[in-house]
Amino acid sequence: MEMKAHTLEALAKIRRNAPLIHNITNFVVMNSSANILLAMGASPVMAHCRLEMEEMTSLASALTLNIGTLQEEWLDSMDLAARTANAKGIPVVLDPVGAGATKLRTEAVKTIMENHAVTVLRGNCSEILSLGYADVKTKGVDSSLLLSDEMVDAAMQMALDQKCIIAISGKEDCITDGTQVFRVHNGQLLMTRVTGMGCGLSAVVAAFCAVEEENMARATAAAFGYYGLCADLAIQSSNKPGSFYVAFLDCLYSVGNEEINRYLDVRETP
Repeated sequence: MEMKAHTLEALAKIRRNAPLIHNITNFVVMNSSANILLAMGASPVMAHCRLEMEEMTSLASALTLNIGTLQEEWLDSMDLAARTANAKGIPVVLDPVGAGATKLRTEAVKTIMENHAVTVLRGNCSEILSLGYADVKTKGVDSSLLLSDEMVDAAMQMALDQKCIIAISGKEDCITDGTQVFRVHNGQLLMTRVTGMGCGLSAVVAAFCAVEEENMARATAAAFGYYGLCADLAIQSSNKPGSFYVAFLDCLYSVGNEEINRYLDVRETP
């Protein structure tokens, strides 16, 4: 199915069915990620206590794991939630915030990926590649690398090795399952001036994967395109971070056929 049609179909399913997205995410973005999911039509829950992990994850249509403000006790919750998600057969989106910056973060992500099936690993270039290449470092939670053809090749190999979709955010986004490669050209630099935009994208990817039955790479690319397109429209209303974010939320809520058919720029490359 052509990407614009697929994106519209997925968005319609989300708005019609309001899939429950279980987020074990960080303190900084709980509110913004919840608002982003609500604006697009999904239903968020932010549950972290280990005692309810199996029950809560069993109710969800997708799971998002985000290590932005990693707490030691949350690792047990993430482990149990991922195990439950795998048993139920629901998508797991892992956001390795700051991987490569500290040993705790890097090892936590590697442990999750070794012990559980992850559907999508979504982060910036240095976060993602630090998990496969020891000499890649992350500056805070911002990418220290620009995406090159060699890095796309590395991401494709990593997707095959890890048996998951690698989704890299940047000036140009890249999504690959090791065979398919999607490049997303929607999005705005101003998004980097609003905290939690990347974390919100991971939650949106989970929502798109929740309503996908066949091609999770395509669903992830559609999520990236929709999200970036909303930023492209929002910046027409404001080029300042605070009001831009408000306009962005409004676009997540209102974007439909006309905007996606006109502005979505997602390309599958050989």
